[in-house]
Amino acid sequence: MERKIKYQYSYFIYPYVIDEKKYNQYLLKLLTDKHCTLKIWEKEKDLNIYTYFLPSVRNYLFSSFLYSKEQRNQLEKLDNSMKSALLSKYPCTMFEYTLGKEVQGKVGEKNGIFFDIPKMEIVCFKTGICFLIFKTIIENENNFEDVLNFNYKFRDIYSESNSLKNYENIRIQTNNLKDIKELTNIIKNITSPSKDAKEMNLEEERFLTYSYVCLEQENWNKEEDFNNLQEEFMKFSNILPSNHQINYTEEIYKKQTLEVLKYVKLGFTKQGTTLFTSSINTENYTKLPFAYEQEYLYTYLLLLYKKIYLKKMNLELKKGKKIRKARAELLDFIKNIEMQEITQDEQGSMLCNKWKETLELEDLFEKIKEQYDIAYKDLNIEKTQKTNRILLVILVGALIFNIVNFVLLFLNFII
Repeated sequence: MERKIKYQYSYFIYPYVIDEKKYNQYLLKLLTDKHCTLKIWEKEKDLNIYTYFLPSVRNYLFSSFLYSKEQRNQLEKLDNSMKSALLSKYPCTMFEYTLGKEVQGKVGEKNGIFFDIPKMEIVCFKTGICFLIFKTIIENENNFEDVLNFNYKFRDIYSESNSLKNYENIRIQTNNLKDIKELTNIIKNITSPSKDAKEMNLEEERFLTYSYVCLEQENWNKEEDFNNLQEEFMKFSNILPSNHQINYTEEIYKKQTLEVLKYVKLGFTKQGTTLFTSSINTENYTKLPFAYEQEYLYTYLLLLYKKIYLKKMNLELKKGKKIRKARAELLDFIKNIEMQEITQDEQGSMLCNKWKETLELEDLFEKIKEQYDIAYKDLNIEKTQKTNRILLVILVGALIFNIVNFVLLFLNFII
């Protein structure tokens, strides 16, 4: 059964890691790229973001909110080398990447799904953890099946095995890009392969999916119950194609689903997040999609960053990083991110809690913290043992010295 949609978009998120020692040079590379523009946040034009995030997190993610107009002008006048050196000291820096005209693409050989890539962003943290983000919109009148198939196919365009799946080819048709290979070359040029990413077990061939769909109200209303859509929703949440025979239990459905309003459901998996709505409520295709790709998207990115950063800390501990420095970084992470409340927005807080649960952040944090505590305790024990050995040597030396003096005094007395 065809289910018409009112509006949709899908973001695809690609996490990658830059050598922390080369972070300054990486920012310089982006600043000198003619396609990249530094993203500057201003309270007047980005008021929703400004009011949604609490001050500590806002300053961490969007430090340019702190700039005065004069400071923004001064930053603009700096040469790229000085600018990259300055930006590398901030916790997070963002860029907009312009492909030129909106990129039109096509999925499939015949009767394909046409889509645009209207927006690309690069989000960089000074720890070297970065995210490349694509926004895609399917063109023309389309069905929910198109969204399912598109999300399923597009998330694997960077996979080395993708070329082997001819039935899943994605063809880009535009004056700016000849084909999908050219798009993957752009991704490769921006991200670069990383040994650390492999050792952290980061997915390097598949995008995370962050997708929104608003069905026409004829598909979901007072008469047309959600139960008729539940199977399709679970395909959407798990990034599966329309023809997939999905098996799931009620327990899995409840674990993956959050209902924030009557005609608004979100799906949460480790592969991404999906927002499923009905046009029966006008806010579901006006206000909500804007918040979902602004405030909520950056909340999701921050929580993804937390997970990858904890993996990075675990890797550095295994590599034998100096424990005192590593422990100081952990304490800094706890102070600036882990202990900070992100927002007081009610729906945003609900999403935060669900993302933390899905990404297993608390379990990962406790595991890393325990490992660091053990390592630090072992270091202190080793230090104490070393100190005791030194004291023992001093005491033995003092004892020998006293014995020698006593013997000499005794001999002098006899003589």
